Amino acid sequence: MRRPAVFAHRGGCALGPENTLAAFDLGLAAGADGLELDVHLSADGVPVVHHDPTLDRTTSERGPLAARTAAELARVDAGCRFADRGVYPFRSQGVGIPALADVLRRYPGIPVIVEMKVDTAAMGDAVAREVRRAGAAGRVCAAGYGSRCVAAARAALPEMASSACHAEVRMAVYRTWVRWPVRRAAHGGYQVPEVSNGHRIVSPRFIRGAHGSGLQVQVWTVDEEADMERLLGWGVDGLISNRPDLAVRVRDAVMAREL
Repeated sequence: MRRPAVFAHRGGCALGPENTLAAFDLGLAAGADGLELDVHLSADGVPVVHHDPTLDRTTSERGPLAARTAAELARVDAGCRFADRGVYPFRSQGVGIPALADVLRRYPGIPVIVEMKVDTAAMGDAVAREVRRAGAAGRVCAAGYGSRCVAAARAALPEMASSACHAEVRMAVYRTWVRWPVRRAAHGGYQVPEVSNGHRIVSPRFIRGAHGSGLQVQVWTVDEEADMERLLGWGVDGLISNRPDLAVRVRDAVMAREL
C-alpha cells in the first residue's frame, strides 16, 4: 500500500469480542485497511480463529480448543465476555469461533494477516490449503512466531506473502546493529512489537534497513496516539491496533500534514 496501512488487531479488541466476525465487522467499519487474526487447529484439523490454546478467557466454555471440532467451536459463545462499560452487548448473540475459511469468504478483497499459533507443519499446510481454496493468496500474509509453521506455509503456497518468524526477526535486529543489510529473504517484511522483553526492535535505523532491502515494517500492538504519531513519523508501513478507529484518524491526519 502507498500509505501506511491500519490493521484491526484481532478485529479491534477495544471494539468487539476479539477474533470474531462481530469484531472484524466493527474494525472494518471503523476504517481499517485489513484484519489481523490468530489461528489454531481444531480437533478435525480446521484452522479456526482464536488466540489462546484454551477457551476459558474469551468464551462460555473451558478446556483446550484442540479437543473440539470446528462445528463445535462455531457454537460456543465467543462474545460473552466482552464488556463495554459493564454491559455485555454480544452475550448470547450467536457469536461463535469462526473458521479461517469463514473470514476469507466474508471479506473478499480485504488484506488479512494470519498469525499461526501452533508451530507445526500441519498448521502451515492447513492455512495454505484454506487460502488456496479461497483464492486469497494475493491478500493473505502468513505469520508465526515459530519457524516450522511458517516454513510449511511458504513451501505449500509460495505465492502467498509471509512475514519473518522470531528467528528471522532476531537476525534482522542483529544485522541492523552491525549495518549488514539483508540481501535475500524468504519473507516480505516484519510484523513486530516496538519493544520486546526490554529490547528495542523497531527504530528508525531498523526501518531504514528494512526498506533498503525492500521489506516492510508493520508494528503491533499500537493503541496510544503518541506512539502512532512517532512510528508513522519514523516511516513504518503499518499499524496493527486494538483501536483501528483511532489509528485511522491519526494516520489520516499525519498523511494530510505531509501533503
